[in-house]
Amino acid sequence: MVALHRPAGSTRSEAVAVALANLLPLVGVVALGWNAAALVALYWFELGIAALFAVVRGLFAGRPSDLDTSGVVLGALASKPLALSVPRTGVRIYLSSVLSLVVVAPILGATWFVLGGVVLGFVGADSLSGPSLETVALAVIVVFLSEAGTTAVDYFHRGGYREESAGTAVSGVFFRLATVLVGGILTVTVVAEAIGVDGDATATEAADPVAFGVPVLVGAVCVKFAFDLAGLYGDRLAAIDESADGILGWSRDPPTRDPIEDDLSDADCRIRPSIAGRLFGEPVWPATHPGPWYLSVLALLVAILFALGQAWGTVVGLVLLAAAVPPVAVAVDSVIRYGPVEYRVADDEVAGGPALVGYDRLCGAALWRIEPWDEEALRVECDRLDERVDTETLVIELRDRELRIPRLAETDADRVLDVFDRQPDR
Repeated sequence: MVALHRPAGSTRSEAVAVALANLLPLVGVVALGWNAAALVALYWFELGIAALFAVVRGLFAGRPSDLDTSGVVLGALASKPLALSVPRTGVRIYLSSVLSLVVVAPILGATWFVLGGVVLGFVGADSLSGPSLETVALAVIVVFLSEAGTTAVDYFHRGGYREESAGTAVSGVFFRLATVLVGGILTVTVVAEAIGVDGDATATEAADPVAFGVPVLVGAVCVKFAFDLAGLYGDRLAAIDESADGILGWSRDPPTRDPIEDDLSDADCRIRPSIAGRLFGEPVWPATHPGPWYLSVLALLVAILFALGQAWGTVVGLVLLAAAVPPVAVAVDSVIRYGPVEYRVADDEVAGGPALVGYDRLCGAALWRIEPWDEEALRVECDRLDERVDTETLVIELRDRELRIPRLAETDADRVLDVFDRQPDR
């Protein structure tokens, strides 16, 4: 697990925010007579506020997310170094950050909503009224302002966003989820079950802090405070999806894209993919991209259900949809992945020696640069489509990945192969 560098003073301000977030419920229980419903409501809103600002931080994270780029369509989008600059700031919104949050944000929202419905219903949300409701609302506002201040000062002003990706910015809220759930809400609900607060008596007994006992509620606050301190001063949360090969980009070591020093902007040889390469640069076979085929199978299963009801018009539509999904998905993926790309070739006569650069004209950035000594294997593949349109697909094996240059005309493929010292395997 790699610990990220924190801006100077960030730990101190985070400690102040944690202390404030735990002092408020302690004062509420001891001095203001809060009941279990008031304490749980505050913790629930605190979790929602933490999730909200985690999504905000993830959106403006300064490093791209480490997403799986092999997937159809979404993988092609994730491979693009596309970012929107915020005027008059150094902040950017990366496309990969948006893609990561499209998955994470609904999960956080649904978890927060369901958790609130379960625990507030258990302790009796209808018992939260009068002075307790007003003080809880005031505490929620204070927690919101505290979280907003920490985000504004540490994350943006002190430049903490430069060391985060969307995944690392959001991953901390899952530890907060465990903190609030185990340290606060779960403690209250478990003790409530132990002392028999359930059934029709829930709302009535939860309205009385004596039913739980002030020591019980104070204990819940202390347990949560201990979890907060462990999260603040212990090692940061490791990659949530480490076992899933970083599929959601929640790695604790955010990736960096090293700038290409020379993108061969003055290269005379510029090769564009053929029409077949732009539309079907990726193979359609299930073994290579099974995702669209799963959708086709699902559409066929639904068609079988409609066939049982003799809705033949719907059946025909679903069968056509099942047949169209794989080629259409691969075509969209290929247009995004290869459509705007040009391959710039430098020969031996150019200063610096031969090189090959993949340049994305839409993003205005070089995607990669390969020198002759970078490749570990080189081969030429020709499938049925290559044979039919008289093209060749080049595969360059690097130390960390495999790079495909699909469906080039034979003369263009020869120009690319001239960059390398070895003859390709065919």
